[in-house]
Amino acid sequence: MTATNEMATNEEGDEGVYDVLGIGLGPFNLSLSALLSPTDLESVFLEQKPEFEWHGGMLIEDATLEVPFMADLVTLADPTSEYSYLNYLRQHDRLYEFYFYETFQVPRREYDEYCRWTAEELDNTRFNRRVTNVTYDESAAEFHVTARNPENGNAGETGEVGEPIEYRAKDIVVGVGSVPFVPESLRGHSDEDVFHSASYLNRRERCLDADSITVVGSGQSAAEIFLDLLRHQQEADFRLDWFTRSEGFFPMEYSKLGLQHFTPEYTQYFHDLPQKTKDDLLPEQGLLYKGIDENTSEEIYDLLYERSVGGDDPNVGMLATTEVQDIEQSGDSYRLTCEQWQAGERFAHDSEVVILGTGYHRPTPSFLAGVEERIDRDAKGRLRVESDFEVGFDAPSRMFVQNAGMHAHGVGTPDLGLGCYRNAQIIESLAGEEVYPVDEDTVFQDFSVERFVSKSPNSERLHSKQTPLQED
Repeated sequence: MTATNEMATNEEGDEGVYDVLGIGLGPFNLSLSALLSPTDLESVFLEQKPEFEWHGGMLIEDATLEVPFMADLVTLADPTSEYSYLNYLRQHDRLYEFYFYETFQVPRREYDEYCRWTAEELDNTRFNRRVTNVTYDESAAEFHVTARNPENGNAGETGEVGEPIEYRAKDIVVGVGSVPFVPESLRGHSDEDVFHSASYLNRRERCLDADSITVVGSGQSAAEIFLDLLRHQQEADFRLDWFTRSEGFFPMEYSKLGLQHFTPEYTQYFHDLPQKTKDDLLPEQGLLYKGIDENTSEEIYDLLYERSVGGDDPNVGMLATTEVQDIEQSGDSYRLTCEQWQAGERFAHDSEVVILGTGYHRPTPSFLAGVEERIDRDAKGRLRVESDFEVGFDAPSRMFVQNAGMHAHGVGTPDLGLGCYRNAQIIESLAGEEVYPVDEDTVFQDFSVERFVSKSPNSERLHSKQTPLQED
């Protein structure tokens, strides 16, 4: 690996050219920054927040990660890294406490603390750096990135806050994450009373003062909020309801064979499929990543059972196959217009507080407008993402993306356990050589015929397309 020989040291106005610049510091780019730290590649990572924060509004007490602690920032690429979760525990004198904790799934709040510690230990992270513009200088074959410190200075002529801070880099990695999504028909109300699940902890006190609360959504976030409110319900004395558009409050697929869809092998297999096949396949795999954790489901049921002993009414309602179509203010509360779509029945429902677990989306970052004409997109406007997570880009320099290509790499794209695999590939592409092993044989099953036949003494590949058998 060859580092850039002219390197800037002044974070307030870089004078040199970085080998790679990362935009956004969620877990995936933080992992990349940690894995790049011991290499010769000069890197810098920019984040608009003043410090690391991972889903701060959902760091509910007792909530745990859905993946084992080994899915930290570095271990699955480099178990010897100083930025491992186990070393974090050692540095905070918590190693034996974790040893007796005897579980793979760690508290979500501690995972956030671990990431915060890592971000503070690294010297290639820059906070209070909101990227506002990215352009490309073809003559120099480098990106020009403008960032601003939102805590420094007044709005200038452009309306942007803070003095511009300029960076240059050969390659960039965009990892800005997704943002909360609320359907247009449910918008326009006080965010103290009707809000996205991402803001739950900031609004929990408001919830506990309400006479009635309705949770909308069927994913893990909605379930965790429902459980947390259920734990507080008897003391606060409110009515609690839960609607989901899904056919049921189903558990997430968490069998050991099912989890093999979150592996390097399946990621590569999925990427190699025709795009139409991938588009047809993804909607069928929702419960691999959208359902409710089995332990959360059990806790909810057990609490409801205990509250119903002796014929008591838990004062709770749950209704699946129900879409909330509209919300209107009605006095001191809100009226929800709902439809149970299986039966085709509509009804009205009143609630003082409405919590919307309506998911996230990924709009195109506005700072990419200056290079948009160079970005390769498919007929649906989606990024064309190669197997090494590089985006098609009309220039010698390269743009990579984190967690932005489910249509290209499948359901494992947002999974923390595949972050190291993705970053090992990105670093290999950046360095031009293998720096961390890229795992290729991690599962007992095969996904492609080619791999199965290559290992099976009883099989051979037929090169002509066969007509599938017809079912009776």
